[in-house]
Amino acid sequence: MQKNITVLKGDGIGPEIVDQAIKVLGVIEEKFGHKFEYTEVDIGGCSIDKYGVPITDEGMAKCKAADSVLLGAVGGPKWDSCPPAIRPEKALLAVRSELGLFANLRPTKLFPQLSDSSPLKESIVGNGIDLMIVRELTGGIYFGKRRTEEINGEKVATDEMTYSEHEIERIGRVAFESARKRGKKVASVDKANVLDSSRLWRAVMHKLAEEYPDVEYSDILVDNTAMQLIKNPSQFDVIVTENMFGDILSDEASMLTGSIGMMPSASLSEGTLGMYEPIHGSAPDIAGMDIANPIGTIMSAAMMLRYSFGMAVEADAIEAAVNKALDDGYRTADIYDAAKCGTTKVGCSEMGDIIAKNIA
Repeated sequence: MQKNITVLKGDGIGPEIVDQAIKVLGVIEEKFGHKFEYTEVDIGGCSIDKYGVPITDEGMAKCKAADSVLLGAVGGPKWDSCPPAIRPEKALLAVRSELGLFANLRPTKLFPQLSDSSPLKESIVGNGIDLMIVRELTGGIYFGKRRTEEINGEKVATDEMTYSEHEIERIGRVAFESARKRGKKVASVDKANVLDSSRLWRAVMHKLAEEYPDVEYSDILVDNTAMQLIKNPSQFDVIVTENMFGDILSDEASMLTGSIGMMPSASLSEGTLGMYEPIHGSAPDIAGMDIANPIGTIMSAAMMLRYSFGMAVEADAIEAAVNKALDDGYRTADIYDAAKCGTTKVGCSEMGDIIAKNIA
């Protein structure tokens, strides 16, 4: 099978971690007889430096023409003073919108080898953490109308959070279908006691739940969700929510695993095209030092194989190789504990080598 992948390495540690994912995909090619063709496109700060925009029209066209997109990270303090219209993060919003990437899947799984790295007590994480946050990605307050105006001598800023029934239904369907393949539980997060958009969200979800009688459904307010993720995360299977709530809750959930560097994500369209990326930032303070954790990016590549290419066996091989690396005690700096016997601190490139070797 031949697939075309557009690669967006981006800024900071982006190039380092993406290189490790491509290294691992190279072993998948050899072992399973596939062919992956790569097209590199500048995005974020590096694109601003070269072209004056966070992504060019030509770069966007290459993303649209691909079978899938693999992303590192964008942004950094260097570009904080850029006008809002051309900040590095604008490229991500543009790609999501242009490619129709409305569903963001963020699995949060605590590897048993790293249970002592979680900030939560063993009595809480002992039951295991394995949940999926399904976040609506192209609607809500991030894509709503916004304005800043002067009223009565002072500036007033307004950001609108808007959702339609079909936007809510399609993300809800992704959540219910995902739950059917997991633990058959969906928790829908909203703020229906305050927001009209959340009351519509809840009404649509209730109607949709009737189509999935085999899936246990519940409503939960966003503030309670934030508390329950700390108090008892094992109660959750699939969490579905709107854009801003999902942005915040998924970052909270990622820290339950001990390091944000472990976490992959998939942004999916209504077809097979998707964009895959780790959920951490560009970490410019450690860029070029070969100490970043590439596991989140490598696991994102596994999600790409599974969701966009239909290569479940190959995705399983990557996940098993990561698990073996952890079993064998290899740790990057963010998950390394010098006081723990039987572990070895390795750099970004070496971790990529180890995982690739485990597959081979």
